Amino acid sequence: MAVKLLILFIALPILELWLLIKIGGAIGVLPTIALVVLTALVGSQLVRRQGLAALERVRASQARGEAPALPLLEGAALLLAGFMLLTPGFVSDIFGFLLLVPGLRERIARRLLARVVIVQPGAGTATNERYAGHGEARRDRPSVLEGDYRRGGDDTASGDGSGPRDRDD
Repeated sequence: MAVKLLILFIALPILELWLLIKIGGAIGVLPTIALVVLTALVGSQLVRRQGLAALERVRASQARGEAPALPLLEGAALLLAGFMLLTPGFVSDIFGFLLLVPGLRERIARRLLARVVIVQPGAGTATNERYAGHGEARRDRPSVLEGDYRRGGDDTASGDGSGPRDRDD
């Protein structure tokens, strides 16, 4: 894990700088800057459009009573794509544009979802059975929990804040 972080935070920026210098030397400084700005503008518009569509898929999934795990992971991938596209550099732009490909993004999200173990409230054990169909709720449990609610009074004996009240229940 430490090696991956080293590559991410040290080697990748060095590679980005090297590539920017090489491309700047080949096509010139102003065209290189224009290309970096253009990729940021085009990428941000694509991320915005696809992000709104992902948000709609989350809402539709919730309206059907399904867990929106897959659309949420795709939305997170879109956030990462936006970050990469706004970061100056061509390597990050390549990865950012790859995350904008819907089929590739969905495949990555499904692989991540398959690795995650989800804990269901009230189930007592960790399981991913409920999300095996990506949101199909199990039919053997009610979706409404019934219970009683009782509001407790003050925690003081006389209500004047002088001390704790003795409870006999």
